[in-house]
Amino acid sequence: MVDNPSQVNNSAANSSQLNSSQLNSDYQEQGYFVIRAYFNAAEIAALREVVLKFHQLWQQDNAEFYKEIAFNSSLITGSQYLGTDDRVKLFNFISSKKMMAVVDSVITDKAAFMNTQLFFNPINPELKDFWHRDCQYDHDVDVQKIVIHETQVLHLRVPLFDELGMELVPGTHKRWDSEEEFNVRQEEQGRLSNESLSTGKQIKLAAGDLLVFSADMIHRGLYGMDRLALDILVFDTTGDFADYVDDDCLPDSSMLDKIEYPRLFINTLELKSQA
Repeated sequence: MVDNPSQVNNSAANSSQLNSSQLNSDYQEQGYFVIRAYFNAAEIAALREVVLKFHQLWQQDNAEFYKEIAFNSSLITGSQYLGTDDRVKLFNFISSKKMMAVVDSVITDKAAFMNTQLFFNPINPELKDFWHRDCQYDHDVDVQKIVIHETQVLHLRVPLFDELGMELVPGTHKRWDSEEEFNVRQEEQGRLSNESLSTGKQIKLAAGDLLVFSADMIHRGLYGMDRLALDILVFDTTGDFADYVDDDCLPDSSMLDKIEYPRLFINTLELKSQA
């Protein structure tokens, strides 16, 4: 069933049952969609085991940062905290048939892997969930207005536990902020970035769901519950994003042989070899 506006109930967890054209339409119109119960309990348990191993080692290595300001980490597929076997498990999950069926529904030409991020509750109670567009961290306002009309990065969020989820502003992957949205997001006119937006839509998530959304739409993660969500970032190879990819988060040649469907990573490696 399709919910309002972009929620798919896929309890059979079978990628062959996806309506790719409907997912693409939902994404183009709204900037996001949710597939409920896309991953079964065994798939989530196996993913959770590897991600928790990374998270525990990362916390130990970044204790002060974690305590004071952290709400996410990145480069989960890198070599700093995980061994080859665990990295291969992650690569196989990221590029599985099930995941690629969703990626291909949005990026219909040639998708490439960028990075992974892990989102969790901050320890510091003064940190609040805040509205943003990812592009605001790379560009000033005038350029932001341009890049939202260009090729965008895609987030695929896999919650490892039930959580409050996210708030999104539908359609803002293709339109500029309203006055209210801009003032809150940019903290202008006395507004704060953690204030409620009248245009925001909350998407509660459960372990096994998959939320797909544009990195450049207005959004915020919601802190609380047992929040631990793995985000996989992918992009269209026509976009100029290869320089954002850290070499260490990619598989080497020996790992590629162990990845069942490696094209997502091969596309990135080819782009970087041409840079």
